[in-house]
Amino acid sequence: MNSKTIQQIRLFTAIFAAILYIAGFLGFFYPIKLFDINIAPLIQRTFVDVTLTAGILLGFIFILTAVFGRVYCSALCPLGLFQELCLLLFHRKKLPLQKNRTFKYFLAAVCFGTLFGGTIFILRLIDPYTIFGSTLSGTLYGIICIALIALLTGLRGRWFCTNICPVGTILGLIARHAYNKIYIDAESCVACGLCAQKCPSGCIDFKNKTVDNETCIKCFKCLGLCHNKGLKFGHPQKKPNTIPFSPARRRLIISAAALATLAVAYKAGLKMSKDIATKVKTLLLPPGAGSAERFANKCLNCNLCVENCPMKIIKKADSAFPAVHIEYGKNYCSYNCNKCSQVCPSGAIRTLTLKEKRKTQIGLAAVNPDICIQCGLCVRECPRTAITKQQGDFPQINPDICIGCGACQAVCPVNAIKVTAINTQQTLPK
Repeated sequence: MNSKTIQQIRLFTAIFAAILYIAGFLGFFYPIKLFDINIAPLIQRTFVDVTLTAGILLGFIFILTAVFGRVYCSALCPLGLFQELCLLLFHRKKLPLQKNRTFKYFLAAVCFGTLFGGTIFILRLIDPYTIFGSTLSGTLYGIICIALIALLTGLRGRWFCTNICPVGTILGLIARHAYNKIYIDAESCVACGLCAQKCPSGCIDFKNKTVDNETCIKCFKCLGLCHNKGLKFGHPQKKPNTIPFSPARRRLIISAAALATLAVAYKAGLKMSKDIATKVKTLLLPPGAGSAERFANKCLNCNLCVENCPMKIIKKADSAFPAVHIEYGKNYCSYNCNKCSQVCPSGAIRTLTLKEKRKTQIGLAAVNPDICIQCGLCVRECPRTAITKQQGDFPQINPDICIGCGACQAVCPVNAIKVTAINTQQTLPK
């Protein structure tokens, strides 16, 4: 396959993925298969929830990386696609050579260590999927992050991908030993430097005729730039020049220190998850969230459920609660909808069928007799006939049937009904 075809395939995939991501995050429609292959949620679902499907998908991406390198970063990562757009807008004539910074291994160790310890709180602060989603949903944190990344991209190219992103660090370690690599044919290369000037990840050292495939995000732009076809992609027949390894002793020290950081972060994650559990307030959560502490420690805050909720009752994280939550107001949780359960990529909201969702109790409604005017609207509106009323009496709510959907609260003309959260969501027998 020639270089032009490779670039066209990569570009088409990237554009198609970008359209689906934006449409999904803005709530136009939900492309499930695309969102289910985001790596941070997959790692959480695989190693924390031990989900087979997630493990298969994660294994597929790792195998893809082991064969072709970091194609995920250039074709499927939403934040990677944004940075590529930034590079087009800034139109830098020359991008700097980038060093592979050691601190990124420790940053990744902290992020994934705390994740394995029980909370995704640290990882979601710099997870590319979360940053992209929270930006499109208009959160202040997301907007600040995306602005800083845009500025960094203009100055240093895709430095975020090569030296900050914890997902990129994991993929880079695999890509370093990938079967197919981008490499320089020393016999054809005339050391003009054109490829290095345009490389967005700054991984090409044309003077030493080396390519750092750990940081190379496989955009394949360099293949079309070289007039002498000195750059190639594939499995080299003879060993090309490579980025020299650091001395064995130094590698050993760095690896040991990173593992120690992972262990410390794991213990910190255990404590952090408990601290979050004690601080969160009891708020209504989407069906399938389980308990407040579980949900707060697993939610990515990508806001995909917020944007895709047709009733617009799921709200973004705020100072009162570190994850998304339900606020009924004038609306309620539709009895015929399980959209949030279907779109959540991290497993914070368990996947529920519509039948299961209809039996999931997320709260309990209560009637204030001091306000109630005995109009009976709540009785007619309840989808589960959990509310009964005798002539001249106040409405009675059966806690064994009520799921806390809020339909009664929404229809009450005097605000006499209030739905409150329960400690742990449960599935009712009928």
